[in-house]
Amino acid sequence: MTSEQIGFHKGALSTLFAERNELVKLISIVDAFIQAHIKSLEKLGVDIKAEIEKAQKEAAKKKK
Repeated sequence: MTSEQIGFHKGALSTLFAERNELVKLISIVDAFIQAHIKSLEKLGVDIKAEIEKAQKEAAKKKK
């Protein structure tokens, strides 16, 4: 392997690690928004667990 190839792969890894870190940040932000909406719905009296089960059953029916 030439030093040019090694440099290329090291650069690619560096870029991919940075992209992965940004993706993790994005997922963290989305999760925080999800939790905020769940809390708001619970305060409004919505049974989140029942809603999730209902959505899962509907999704299962669509797969069949």
